[in-house]
Amino acid sequence: MLLPSRELLFTTSSSPSAPPSLASSCSYALFVAARCYCSRYTLICSLPTRLIINKCIALLQGCCITATEGRLKPIHAFALRHGVHPSNPDFGKHFIFTLVSLSLPMNYASLVFSQLEYPSVFTWNTMIRGHAEGETPESAIGIHRQMLGSEVRPDTHTYPFLLKACARMLDVRRGEAVHGQSLKDGLEALVVVQNTLVHMYSACGQAELAYQLFGEMPTRNLVSWNSVVNGFAQNGRPNEALTLFRQMEMEGMKPDGFTVVSILSACAELGSLALGRRIHVYLLKVGLSENLHVGNALVDLYGKCGNIRDAYQVFVEMPERNVVSWTTMIVSLAVHGFAEEAISLFDDFESERLTPTDITFVGVLCACSHAGLVAEGFGYFEKMKQYKIVPKIEHYGCMVDLLGRAGLVRRAHDFIVEMPVEPNAIVWRTLLGACAIHGQLELGEFARARLLQLEPRHSGDFVLLSNIYANEGRWFDVQRIRSKMLREGVKKSPGHSIVELRNSIHEFIMGDRSHPQTKEIYEMLDEIGKRLELEGYVPQTSNVLADIDVEEKANALAYHSERIAIAFMLINTVAGSTIRVVKNLRVCVDCHTATKLIAKIFDREIVVRDRSRFHHFRDGFCSCKDFW
Repeated sequence: MLLPSRELLFTTSSSPSAPPSLASSCSYALFVAARCYCSRYTLICSLPTRLIINKCIALLQGCCITATEGRLKPIHAFALRHGVHPSNPDFGKHFIFTLVSLSLPMNYASLVFSQLEYPSVFTWNTMIRGHAEGETPESAIGIHRQMLGSEVRPDTHTYPFLLKACARMLDVRRGEAVHGQSLKDGLEALVVVQNTLVHMYSACGQAELAYQLFGEMPTRNLVSWNSVVNGFAQNGRPNEALTLFRQMEMEGMKPDGFTVVSILSACAELGSLALGRRIHVYLLKVGLSENLHVGNALVDLYGKCGNIRDAYQVFVEMPERNVVSWTTMIVSLAVHGFAEEAISLFDDFESERLTPTDITFVGVLCACSHAGLVAEGFGYFEKMKQYKIVPKIEHYGCMVDLLGRAGLVRRAHDFIVEMPVEPNAIVWRTLLGACAIHGQLELGEFARARLLQLEPRHSGDFVLLSNIYANEGRWFDVQRIRSKMLREGVKKSPGHSIVELRNSIHEFIMGDRSHPQTKEIYEMLDEIGKRLELEGYVPQTSNVLADIDVEEKANALAYHSERIAIAFMLINTVAGSTIRVVKNLRVCVDCHTATKLIAKIFDREIVVRDRSRFHHFRDGFCSCKDFW
């Protein structure tokens, strides 16, 4: 953002009838209002100029302490009345600092800044900070260029503000350039600069670079630890985040609210409920549980770890709730299949006169999709206009998913064709998945053709089309698809299931025999098979998409990864306790049927989180009502 030329912003004439030439409308409005307050300060009109400046500075500092924007008007009026303009170096820098500290729009601060003939490095830094933390972080880079052009040397505060701007822009290239400049100026070794470098690289998705810098610091503080832990947590590296957290504890560094929010996020990503609960207990002990951001993170943790009851309990006990709190709870209910509850909560949210965000509507549309509420889904989709929310690709994707799950595959296709935004690969893949579930070969081939143009080597697309051909008994085409995958080096993501037991994670794949308890696990699988047969269970071998005989298909189903995980938990947990499984693929129809019966036979609640939702199995039923 270019600054205006250095012309006088204010006039001391007695009449405020005409605004200064360069003053914006908001600046002039403040000027006029300031004049109205002049009479309050007439008692000390005779004070010498230096005392007046000191008095103005003291009043400005009081504004920063009490965060009162309204007090600026009389202070400004008093300064103007006694001939103190923003062009005065001392008054100007404090006035700009106050404007920035109160997070006021930067256009007014820029106009004041333009009156200073020789701004100090403090004032340059204040302007950089204001833009870095405001609506135009990219302008901070431009201010820095002007600063260098004015031959003002950066100091210890310049680079942290610049790096914060780069982090907010998610611009790692500019961040690297600023990093290089800090090296040239010999300021890179300062702890405050190193901390913001770690934060910048973490925010820009460069977790490894952030960790490398972190490892090279001679001096680490809580900010350093928080930056690198959060970097791993927010960039899909939850295991590394938890490892660093343990190292942080061993080195005697006490975590704060920022630390635990990052760790709770990592636990949620992993589905690590036990560790998340341990951290919740710690939060209660140190008095951090009532922090708004911590509360939101706890709702997210319990929701993603399959404990929707505790998620709701945390939500209702929060002393303060914001839009993020409500949205997180609505989304959690939606992915757990509690559509009616999610919609009811949205109604309560509206009754609180809060304004939903685009993510809030993603949650509501997701709820409608998982419950097959087509008419209601379109109603909420239209309701977005009421809040002036323009639908994004995520909302259109929800609508395609809603129609596809409901079996309205042709209508889903027509909806995609009529979308005002270009459909991405996820939208076409959603349609392809619906075609695989409902046996729509022609539309499936059409969706696959579009995906070949967008993401030709995505393994899931090969598998979905192969499944459609297998459902039709077209084994030659199945083999053709599989052969093409081999030729092009496309590897299918293997299905796996994860369970947590006594703070340890156990992972299983189909037919897994690598676990130390393999003998006991397979004995339990045999026991499960016998008891399922007594309940009248018949394997649904049509879901095993391979050209093999029925007996081989039945054996393949019995050793799916989630069944191995459930058997492991049955022999290692007390009777009646809940079993939680995280699976990376969609639960197949046969395993869904079998798990309902296993939950009934062993009197357990079994919660399975697959790639798109949660299933709560209890007493022979599932929370999804067999619609997923």
